Amino acid sequence: MRYAVFNQSERGSFQVWRGVLAGASASLVGIGLARFAYTPLLPAIIGAHWFPASTAAYLGAANLGGYLAGALAAGVLARHARAATVLRAMMVLATVAFIACAFPVSFLWFFVWRFLSGISGGALMVLAAPTIIAHVAPSRRGFASGAIFTGIGLGIAASGTIVPLLLRHGLTETWLGLAIVSLLLTVVAWNGWPSQDAPASAHVNEPRHAKAPSPPALRALFVEYALNAVGLVPHMIFLVDFVARGLGKGVDAGAQYWVLYGLGAIAGPLLAGHLADRAGFGPALRVAYLLQLIAVAIPAVTSNTSLLMVSSVLVGAFTPGIVPLVLGRVNELLAHHPAAQKGAWSNATTGFAVLQALAAYGMSFLFSSSGGDYRLLFGIGAGALAVALTVDLFAALRSK
Repeated sequence: MRYAVFNQSERGSFQVWRGVLAGASASLVGIGLARFAYTPLLPAIIGAHWFPASTAAYLGAANLGGYLAGALAAGVLARHARAATVLRAMMVLATVAFIACAFPVSFLWFFVWRFLSGISGGALMVLAAPTIIAHVAPSRRGFASGAIFTGIGLGIAASGTIVPLLLRHGLTETWLGLAIVSLLLTVVAWNGWPSQDAPASAHVNEPRHAKAPSPPALRALFVEYALNAVGLVPHMIFLVDFVARGLGKGVDAGAQYWVLYGLGAIAGPLLAGHLADRAGFGPALRVAYLLQLIAVAIPAVTSNTSLLMVSSVLVGAFTPGIVPLVLGRVNELLAHHPAAQKGAWSNATTGFAVLQALAAYGMSFLFSSSGGDYRLLFGIGAGALAVALTVDLFAALRSK
């Protein structure tokens, strides 16, 4: 059966939305839960003496390292099997990783399974949206992309609400509960993937191995996006622990800030797209860098509750919201080289994943060696965003 597009029958349109639901479920499992559920779990893991604070943060970084490996491996996997098969396998892997993490056999055991969950997330992030979008009518691809990336925010919000409830029953039960949620979403997505990897028309007149040109603005964009990854790491890994232990407010209070982060992430992709439609992708990116810079700097300079809430929402919004902005800017810069856009986006995504993983490991080391100095980490994140904004402004001036 041909996979339908929006301008076909109601039945076909329903099948497209099954695909969008599958894509949202994949991003929810692979990123929203597999990565972000660890943040509200971190204080509980330390409190239950599963692992000491000096090593527990490295387990969060393990997922980001796996994400890089998964992003790099996704294309290879897709060349040896249908995208739908790979996507199903990755969602199953994420579910199995949740089950394995319910049993802290050893640090190495936990590290390996957190790394494998990162691999599933990286592969799902790279493959899910393109697999679905290729079968959606061009006039609705922006909206469909936003819906798919919103799955990340839904996962973050879910982790902030479900995790505290599950923790009342125990840490092992929490991991198993997340496994059940992941399994249910895997079942929901199972038959939603297209029966073909892409319509034949998607590749008409497109060179098989197009190489992206590298104008200065594009190279600058790669640098900015990678630096943006560094800016996001302190909130992604340490926000809940900062509130719970750093400020002494407890796990439940930390989870509430994580819910705010998740609510921001739900709305972020749609709001970022709307901003780009109104102002253009270049100006929208500068606004995004500036707002993130301010938001990440807030925990470094103040413990004011209201400001920390604003910080959580803004950084949450741009965690997935920066993705459509950079993707749109890549396509804009390569408007006359459409066949090169996919390769350029792959380069941008890889750079983001590399800096994100390095920042996670580096900040985990600094956190341990500094005796738990949270403000240092937020200061580094803000500095990275300041450099990203500076690079973008210089690139804009040079292009005039």
